[in-house]
Amino acid sequence: MNFDNAIWLVGIITEIVLIALLTQRRVWKTLPIFASYLVWDVLSNIAAFAIHRFYPAHYFRAYLAETIIDTVLLFGVLVELAWSVLRPLRASLSRNTLVVVAVLILLVGAAVWPFAGIQGMRGATSSVGLFYAQLEQTTAILRILFFLVLASGSQLLSISWRDRELQVATGLGLYSLVSLTAAMVNLHQTTTSEYKHLARFVTASYICCLIYWAVSFAQQEAERREFTPQMQRFLLAVAGAARSTRVALGDSHASKPSKPDRR
Repeated sequence: MNFDNAIWLVGIITEIVLIALLTQRRVWKTLPIFASYLVWDVLSNIAAFAIHRFYPAHYFRAYLAETIIDTVLLFGVLVELAWSVLRPLRASLSRNTLVVVAVLILLVGAAVWPFAGIQGMRGATSSVGLFYAQLEQTTAILRILFFLVLASGSQLLSISWRDRELQVATGLGLYSLVSLTAAMVNLHQTTTSEYKHLARFVTASYICCLIYWAVSFAQQEAERREFTPQMQRFLLAVAGAARSTRVALGDSHASKPSKPDRR
Protein backbone atom coordinates (compact mmCIF):
# COMPACT_ATOMS: atom_id res chain seq x y z
CA MET A 1 0.00 0.00 0.00
CA ASN A 2 1.44 3.37 -1.02
CA PHE A 3 1.39 6.50 1.12
CA ASP A 4 -1.62 8.12 -0.59
CA ASN A 5 -3.76 5.01 -0.14
CA ALA A 6 -2.66 4.82 3.51
CA ILE A 7 -3.79 8.39 4.14
CA TRP A 8 -7.09 7.68 2.40
CA LEU A 9 -7.62 4.55 4.52
CA VAL A 10 -6.85 6.41 7.75
CA GLY A 11 -9.39 9.08 6.80
CA ILE A 12 -12.08 6.48 6.10
CA ILE A 13 -11.46 4.65 9.37
CA THR A 14 -11.46 7.90 11.34
CA GLU A 15 -14.72 8.98 9.74
CA ILE A 16 -16.36 5.62 10.48
CA VAL A 17 -15.28 5.90 14.13
CA LEU A 18 -16.75 9.41 14.24
CA ILE A 19 -20.06 8.22 12.78
CA ALA A 20 -20.21 5.45 15.38
CA LEU A 21 -19.57 8.02 18.10
CA LEU A 22 -22.32 10.31 16.76
CA THR A 23 -24.69 7.35 16.76
CA GLN A 24 -23.79 6.43 20.32
CA ARG A 25 -24.19 10.02 21.50
CA ARG A 26 -27.44 10.35 19.51
CA VAL A 27 -26.10 13.51 17.87
CA TRP A 28 -27.88 12.44 14.68
CA LYS A 29 -31.14 13.40 16.37
CA THR A 30 -30.14 17.03 16.85
CA LEU A 31 -27.87 17.38 13.78
CA PRO A 32 -29.27 14.87 11.25
CA ILE A 33 -27.95 16.66 8.16
CA PHE A 34 -24.43 16.81 9.56
CA ALA A 35 -24.58 13.09 10.40
CA SER A 36 -25.95 12.35 6.92
CA TYR A 37 -23.11 14.34 5.36
CA LEU A 38 -20.50 12.24 7.18
CA VAL A 39 -22.17 9.01 6.01
CA TRP A 40 -22.32 10.35 2.46
CA ASP A 41 -18.67 11.42 2.61
CA VAL A 42 -17.57 7.92 3.59
CA LEU A 43 -19.61 6.28 0.84
CA SER A 44 -18.58 8.81 -1.82
CA ASN A 45 -14.88 8.45 -0.94
CA ILE A 46 -15.09 4.67 -1.25
CA ALA A 47 -16.97 4.99 -4.55
CA ALA A 48 -14.48 7.57 -5.87
CA PHE A 49 -11.56 5.28 -5.04
CA ALA A 50 -13.24 2.35 -6.79
CA ILE A 51 -14.11 4.42 -9.88
CA HIS A 52 -10.61 5.89 -10.08
CA ARG A 53 -9.09 2.41 -9.85
CA PHE A 54 -11.41 0.41 -12.10
CA TYR A 55 -13.20 3.00 -14.28
CA PRO A 56 -10.79 5.94 -14.60
CA ALA A 57 -12.54 7.24 -17.73
CA HIS A 58 -15.64 8.03 -15.65
CA TYR A 59 -13.83 9.57 -12.71
CA PHE A 60 -14.25 13.22 -13.77
CA ARG A 61 -18.02 12.86 -14.20
CA ALA A 62 -18.29 11.14 -10.84
CA TYR A 63 -16.25 13.93 -9.27
CA LEU A 64 -18.58 16.59 -10.68
CA ALA A 65 -21.66 14.78 -9.39
CA GLU A 66 -20.03 14.35 -5.99
CA THR A 67 -19.19 18.07 -5.84
CA ILE A 68 -22.81 19.07 -6.43
CA ILE A 69 -24.13 16.70 -3.75
CA ASP A 70 -21.40 17.85 -1.34
CA THR A 71 -22.38 21.48 -1.91
CA VAL A 72 -26.08 20.83 -1.28
CA LEU A 73 -25.39 18.82 1.89
CA LEU A 74 -22.92 21.35 3.27
CA PHE A 75 -25.39 24.14 2.63
CA GLY A 76 -27.93 22.09 4.59
CA VAL A 77 -25.38 21.68 7.40
CA LEU A 78 -24.93 25.46 7.67
CA VAL A 79 -28.69 26.02 7.77
CA GLU A 80 -29.04 23.28 10.36
CA LEU A 81 -26.31 24.80 12.55
CA ALA A 82 -27.85 28.27 12.33
CA TRP A 83 -31.28 26.88 13.23
CA SER A 84 -29.77 24.89 16.10
CA VAL A 85 -28.11 28.03 17.48
CA LEU A 86 -31.59 29.60 17.67
CA ARG A 87 -32.88 26.63 19.70
CA PRO A 88 -33.60 28.62 22.91
CA LEU A 89 -35.83 30.98 20.93
CA ARG A 90 -37.59 28.58 18.57
CA ALA A 91 -40.88 28.57 20.46
CA SER A 92 -41.22 32.31 19.85
CA LEU A 93 -40.22 32.20 16.18
CA SER A 94 -42.41 31.73 13.15
CA ARG A 95 -42.25 28.51 11.15
CA ASN A 96 -40.93 30.55 8.24
CA THR A 97 -37.84 31.61 10.17
CA LEU A 98 -35.99 28.53 8.95
CA VAL A 99 -36.72 29.59 5.36
CA VAL A 100 -35.46 33.09 6.15
CA VAL A 101 -32.23 31.64 7.58
CA ALA A 102 -31.71 29.51 4.46
CA VAL A 103 -32.35 32.49 2.17
CA LEU A 104 -29.89 34.66 4.09
CA ILE A 105 -27.15 32.04 3.76
CA LEU A 106 -27.94 31.72 0.05
CA LEU A 107 -27.67 35.50 -0.35
CA VAL A 108 -24.27 35.51 1.36
CA GLY A 109 -23.17 32.71 -0.95
CA ALA A 110 -24.38 34.70 -3.96
CA ALA A 111 -22.39 37.71 -2.76
CA VAL A 112 -19.27 35.55 -2.32
CA TRP A 113 -19.60 33.87 -5.74
CA PRO A 114 -18.00 36.68 -7.85
CA PHE A 115 -15.00 36.88 -5.52
CA ALA A 116 -14.46 33.14 -5.75
CA GLY A 117 -14.06 33.56 -9.49
CA ILE A 118 -11.20 36.04 -9.48
CA GLN A 119 -8.26 35.16 -11.66
CA GLY A 120 -5.95 34.45 -8.74
CA MET A 121 -8.16 31.58 -7.57
CA ARG A 122 -8.83 29.85 -10.85
CA GLY A 123 -7.22 26.47 -11.09
CA ALA A 124 -9.23 25.06 -13.99
CA THR A 125 -8.92 25.68 -17.70
CA SER A 126 -12.25 24.45 -19.10
CA SER A 127 -15.52 26.29 -18.45
CA VAL A 128 -17.01 23.25 -16.69
CA GLY A 129 -13.93 22.79 -14.52
CA LEU A 130 -13.87 26.51 -13.76
CA PHE A 131 -17.53 26.45 -12.68
CA TYR A 132 -16.97 23.57 -10.27
CA ALA A 133 -13.76 25.10 -8.93
CA GLN A 134 -15.64 28.34 -8.31
CA LEU A 135 -18.44 26.39 -6.63
CA GLU A 136 -15.98 24.70 -4.29
CA GLN A 137 -14.25 27.99 -3.45
CA THR A 138 -17.60 29.68 -2.78
CA THR A 139 -18.74 27.01 -0.33
CA ALA A 140 -15.32 27.06 1.36
CA ILE A 141 -15.48 30.84 1.87
CA LEU A 142 -19.08 30.54 3.09
CA ARG A 143 -18.05 27.96 5.71
CA ILE A 144 -15.17 30.17 6.86
CA LEU A 145 -17.47 33.19 7.21
CA PHE A 146 -20.03 31.10 9.09
CA PHE A 147 -17.36 29.96 11.55
CA LEU A 148 -16.08 33.51 12.04
CA VAL A 149 -19.60 34.81 12.73
CA LEU A 150 -20.30 32.08 15.31
CA ALA A 151 -16.89 32.40 16.96
CA SER A 152 -16.93 36.21 17.15
CA GLY A 153 -20.57 36.31 18.29
CA SER A 154 -20.37 33.38 20.70
CA GLN A 155 -20.99 35.59 23.73
CA LEU A 156 -24.02 37.26 22.18
CA LEU A 157 -25.37 33.91 20.97
CA SER A 158 -24.72 32.29 24.37
CA ILE A 159 -22.65 29.46 22.93
CA SER A 160 -19.21 28.18 23.90
CA TRP A 161 -16.57 25.84 22.51
CA ARG A 162 -18.38 22.98 24.26
CA ASP A 163 -21.53 23.51 22.20
CA ARG A 164 -21.96 21.18 19.24
CA GLU A 165 -22.81 24.00 16.83
CA LEU A 166 -19.54 25.82 17.38
CA GLN A 167 -17.56 22.57 17.36
CA VAL A 168 -18.94 21.57 13.95
CA ALA A 169 -18.48 25.08 12.56
CA THR A 170 -14.89 25.19 13.86
CA GLY A 171 -13.95 21.96 12.11
CA LEU A 172 -15.57 23.03 8.85
CA GLY A 173 -14.10 26.52 9.02
CA LEU A 174 -10.51 25.48 9.71
CA TYR A 175 -10.53 22.73 7.10
CA SER A 176 -12.04 25.14 4.56
CA LEU A 177 -9.34 27.68 5.35
CA VAL A 178 -6.64 25.08 4.66
CA SER A 179 -8.27 23.88 1.43
CA LEU A 180 -8.81 27.46 0.21
CA THR A 181 -5.20 28.38 0.95
CA ALA A 182 -4.02 25.21 -0.80
CA ALA A 183 -6.12 26.04 -3.88
CA MET A 184 -4.41 29.43 -4.15
CA VAL A 185 -0.92 28.05 -3.50
CA ASN A 186 -1.58 25.29 -6.03
CA LEU A 187 -1.58 27.89 -8.82
CA HIS A 188 2.15 28.37 -8.29
CA GLN A 189 3.05 24.67 -8.21
CA THR A 190 5.27 23.64 -11.11
CA THR A 191 5.73 19.91 -10.60
CA THR A 192 3.44 16.94 -9.98
CA SER A 193 5.36 16.16 -6.81
CA GLU A 194 4.61 19.60 -5.35
CA TYR A 195 0.91 19.17 -6.20
CA LYS A 196 0.80 15.76 -4.49
CA HIS A 197 2.42 17.12 -1.34
CA LEU A 198 -0.16 19.89 -1.19
CA ALA A 199 -3.04 17.44 -1.73
CA ARG A 200 -1.70 15.24 1.06
CA PHE A 201 -1.56 18.27 3.37
CA VAL A 202 -5.22 19.07 2.66
CA THR A 203 -6.22 15.45 3.29
CA ALA A 204 -4.24 15.42 6.53
CA SER A 205 -6.00 18.61 7.63
CA TYR A 206 -9.38 16.95 7.09
CA ILE A 207 -8.28 13.95 9.16
CA CYS A 208 -7.28 16.40 11.91
CA CYS A 209 -10.74 17.93 11.61
CA LEU A 210 -12.33 14.48 12.04
CA ILE A 211 -10.15 13.77 15.08
CA TYR A 212 -11.13 17.13 16.58
CA TRP A 213 -14.82 16.28 16.09
CA ALA A 214 -14.32 12.82 17.59
CA VAL A 215 -12.60 14.25 20.69
CA SER A 216 -15.25 16.98 21.01
CA PHE A 217 -18.25 14.66 20.63
CA ALA A 218 -16.71 12.14 23.03
CA GLN A 219 -17.15 14.75 25.76
CA GLN A 220 -20.44 15.69 27.37
CA GLU A 221 -22.21 18.52 25.61
CA ALA A 222 -22.60 21.74 27.55
CA GLU A 223 -26.12 22.62 28.64
CA ARG A 224 -27.56 25.12 26.21
CA ARG A 225 -27.74 28.59 27.73
CA GLU A 226 -30.60 30.99 27.17
CA PHE A 227 -30.07 34.17 25.19
CA THR A 228 -29.72 37.40 27.10
CA PRO A 229 -32.92 39.51 27.19
CA GLN A 230 -31.31 42.05 24.88
CA MET A 231 -30.41 39.36 22.35
CA GLN A 232 -33.88 37.84 22.55
CA ARG A 233 -35.49 41.18 21.79
CA PHE A 234 -33.09 41.77 18.90
CA LEU A 235 -33.66 38.35 17.29
CA LEU A 236 -37.43 38.59 17.74
CA ALA A 237 -37.37 42.05 16.18
CA VAL A 238 -35.39 40.76 13.19
CA ALA A 239 -37.75 37.80 12.79
CA GLY A 240 -40.75 40.10 13.06
CA ALA A 241 -39.35 42.48 10.48
CA ALA A 242 -38.72 39.60 8.07
CA ARG A 243 -42.26 38.31 8.60
CA SER A 244 -43.74 41.80 8.06
CA THR A 245 -41.77 42.19 4.84
CA ARG A 246 -42.98 38.82 3.58
CA VAL A 247 -46.61 39.67 4.42
CA ALA A 248 -46.29 43.09 2.77
CA LEU A 249 -44.89 41.55 -0.39
CA GLY A 250 -47.70 39.00 -0.41
CA ASP A 251 -50.35 41.71 0.02
CA SER A 252 -48.73 43.82 -2.68
CA HIS A 253 -48.77 40.89 -5.08
CA ALA A 254 -52.41 40.11 -4.27
CA SER A 255 -53.49 43.73 -4.75
CA LYS A 256 -52.06 44.01 -8.26
CA PRO A 257 -54.86 44.44 -10.83
CA SER A 258 -55.26 41.52 -13.16
CA LYS A 259 -54.71 42.02 -16.87
CA PRO A 260 -57.89 42.48 -18.87
CA ASP A 261 -59.04 39.54 -20.93
CA ARG A 262 -58.65 40.51 -24.59
CA ARG A 263 -60.25 37.45 -26.03
